Amino acid sequence: MDIKKIIHQHKQICSLISEKRIKQSLDILADMMTGASTGDLRDEYDNVVMTYRNMLSYTIEGINDPERNKVYLKLIQSILGLSDRVIQDILSHNSGWNTYWVKQQAEKEQKLSGRTIVETVDDLMFKSELDEWLKLSNEFNPNPESEIAKKHKQLIKNIFNHLWLTDYYGDAEESLIKIILNSGKFRWYETSIFTTAITLSSLRTWQSDKLLHLTDIYESGQEQVMERALSGLILNLHYYNGRILLYPEISERVSQLSKLSMFREHCRIIVLQTIRSRETEKLSRKLHEEILPQVAKLRPRIEDKLDLDNILPKDKSEEKNPDWSEMFSGSEEIFKTMEELTKLQMEGADVYMSAFANLKHFDFFKDFQNWFIPFYPDHEVVDEIFRDEVLGPGTNELAEAMYKTPFICNSDKYSLILNLKYLPSSQKSMMLKVFRMELEGLQQLDDDDSVTDPTRKFRINVTQYLQDIYRFFKLSPYKREFEDIFTGKLDIYNSEFFRMTCNAPDAEAGLADYFFSKDFYDDALTLYLRQAKEKPDDAQLYEKIGYCYQEGVDYESALKYYMRAELIDRKAWTIKKIGLCLRRLERTDEALKYYLQACDMEPENIHTEIMTAHCYLDLKEYEQALKHYFRIEYNDPGNLKILRPIAYCYFALGRFDDSEKYYERLSTGKLNAHDLINMGHLALCKGNKKEAIDLYRQSIISGELSKEKFMAIFAEDRHLLISLGVNADDLPILLDYLLFIVG
Repeated sequence: MDIKKIIHQHKQICSLISEKRIKQSLDILADMMTGASTGDLRDEYDNVVMTYRNMLSYTIEGINDPERNKVYLKLIQSILGLSDRVIQDILSHNSGWNTYWVKQQAEKEQKLSGRTIVETVDDLMFKSELDEWLKLSNEFNPNPESEIAKKHKQLIKNIFNHLWLTDYYGDAEESLIKIILNSGKFRWYETSIFTTAITLSSLRTWQSDKLLHLTDIYESGQEQVMERALSGLILNLHYYNGRILLYPEISERVSQLSKLSMFREHCRIIVLQTIRSRETEKLSRKLHEEILPQVAKLRPRIEDKLDLDNILPKDKSEEKNPDWSEMFSGSEEIFKTMEELTKLQMEGADVYMSAFANLKHFDFFKDFQNWFIPFYPDHEVVDEIFRDEVLGPGTNELAEAMYKTPFICNSDKYSLILNLKYLPSSQKSMMLKVFRMELEGLQQLDDDDSVTDPTRKFRINVTQYLQDIYRFFKLSPYKREFEDIFTGKLDIYNSEFFRMTCNAPDAEAGLADYFFSKDFYDDALTLYLRQAKEKPDDAQLYEKIGYCYQEGVDYESALKYYMRAELIDRKAWTIKKIGLCLRRLERTDEALKYYLQACDMEPENIHTEIMTAHCYLDLKEYEQALKHYFRIEYNDPGNLKILRPIAYCYFALGRFDDSEKYYERLSTGKLNAHDLINMGHLALCKGNKKEAIDLYRQSIISGELSKEKFMAIFAEDRHLLISLGVNADDLPILLDYLLFIVG
């Protein structure tokens, strides 16, 4: 059976239902039904179809049914529920996934217990073990090697699997969750993984009750647990965005909670951290690729030939508007120093994903629930280090520092501990020193931040938990059995949940600026355009919208918004951006006018000067271009790159001797392939064909250009060469001679 097709069909049904296209969804569901193993599902399908057909008939006949909307909503819920059960039935029998193998094993054990149907908590196969544990004193801490400790470990696993693999919760699960929350017998880290089990169960099979249980756990307020509950709730609300309004009990509960300012702040933290996960792969890639040379694409255009973009160091004020500096303080060249890397860590960026990706091969991670277990100093993994000769004496400090460090997620902490015992003794000693220092620093940090940042612990716990989940979906051996919720845009800001909880103007504005600062321009643009409807006179908002369009290479739209901004608040930065867009749109005459205005406003700005010179060059007004290039040469006499366009302008004007002097000065540095071609052109115009051929040959064998690229560039320059006196009939002969030489 084609499992991918079945999953796709299920998604289609959910999407069609959200658009109220019921007949089409029923047709797809009918096709899915052919793979179902039980006739009960077919009977239910037939009943749904009959109900819908009757409803359609009554409506067309004009029969007024005051209950129609309720019936319609119930019908939609029935179709969604039926499609959920059909896909679970098919996956259970045909996928071969570990998830359903574990589910089937649990069902076999349940049958052996003598109670195949679980209606109350007393029907659970592990009820006797649960009762035994509940009878023990709260102070009881069994030896990890004892029989009762082993039974308890199995009980935790059974509860996790039950909450994870149960498709639809009933009275038994509700009672079990109440016992977990209220008995006081389960440690915080055990309750944490039970909460994750509910989250995963909900992502696998929708049920509004599961989301309500997550809200109950959040409202219980238990640290390390409430963060996981609300994170799970938000991930589910985003994943099931098309269903939320179909289940009023969910929207009502979320709306009620949204009246609390702390809930709204907690939601904002989780939304931001979830979206931040999109940076992870980009960050990993940048960290790896920073050491590799960046290969620029060569294009046969005048600015490439003369390396116009790199004559001066990048002008930071010519990029994002310096007026936005608050938003970008400290973020320039963000990946290039350790200090800035630390800043990223403090923000919650996942800088360790690539480093720990190869440390998930330990048997520890073959146990499904261990991908979600919070790190705590008394875990049995830590106990193993006590037996290490080097690490043993410092284990308590090491474990405590590891527990407190906010920069490493739980999953990576376990990876690090598991890997420690394989390190050489010298590295083990060094690690102990590092963690002793870390512990001292963290204690100081706790003292400093606990008063000034009341949400600090919540934010750290959320960050680590979401990074744990991210690693599960990206790295675990079970990942193919789960839809990766971290793919795609993660546009939570477009979801019903965000509208209900976070859609205040300040939250949306803050999120837009975050996207903008991280170069997610498409997302930032969506939010800025919304804000612009409410703030039609905000010049800075129009500037940012223009910049987003510019980065998306939509220069027409960028130009429109830059011009709006310029009408409200005339400034040099905006005028230069208008000039840039016009130049990119090849409206160079207009671009020049704006750059000349900017020159009047900023007479000392050499970056504005050079863009003006480039415009004159584009227009082939070489005398005017030279005047501006000379000003740059005067202000920056050690810059060899400015010699390149000056030499070219002299050449284009037919002032060959002056051009040659500048190419000689340029030759004291490194010549690129385009320089060699232009110098070849100069030699050809002066009648030195052999010298020209040799320079052309060097440009090709330099490795920067292919023969085809060289020929394209030469064809572009043909008209200029002829205008400067080169015999047109000589050019094809010269090129053939060159091609024989280079082979």
